[in-house]
Amino acid sequence: MPEPILNIVLHHPEIPFNAGNVGRTCVAIGAKLWLVRPLGFLIDDRHIRRAGLDYWQHLDWEVVDDWASLKARLPERKYWFMTKYAKRHYTEARYQSGEVLVFGNESKGLPIEIRDREPERCLRIPMHAKVRSLNLSVSAAIVAYEAIRQWREAGNLPDGLQELFPSS
Repeated sequence: MPEPILNIVLHHPEIPFNAGNVGRTCVAIGAKLWLVRPLGFLIDDRHIRRAGLDYWQHLDWEVVDDWASLKARLPERKYWFMTKYAKRHYTEARYQSGEVLVFGNESKGLPIEIRDREPERCLRIPMHAKVRSLNLSVSAAIVAYEAIRQWREAGNLPDGLQELFPSS
C-alpha cells in the first residue's frame, strides 16, 4: 500500500459512527486511520461499518494498544494535536505530507499529558462560545481538507491527489 498522505489518529474514540465517518474521509483523500485503544466500541461493530458504508474495505487502518505503541509505529513524524485549549488556529499550521493529525475522544478530548508535552503543536478550530465542541468526524475532515487546500495552493499536492484537486 502506498504511503498515506496523512495519518489521522483517534485517541480513545467512543462513538462508532464517528470513527466510521472519519474512516470514510480517510478513504476519500488517501489518509490512514489509526485507532488508539481503549475503544468505546467493537471494531467489528455494525455501526462503525454502517457509518463507513461500503468504503471500509478500502480503508488503510490500524488499531494500536496505547499512545506509546502509536509513537513507536510512527517515529520521526510531525504530530499536530487538535484541542479546544490551543492558542493557534488549525489554519496557522503548515502541513506536510505524511504528518500525524491527532484527535481526542468525544467526551474528554485529548488527555492533558499529551497536550502539554508539545503545546506549540496544539491547534484548535475556532467556534462560537455557545458551542462546546464540533463533532469529531467534522473536525477531522476540516483539518484534513485544510492540509490539502494548502498543498494545492502551493502547487505541492501529494501523488494521487492531483486528479482529485486539479489546478484551476
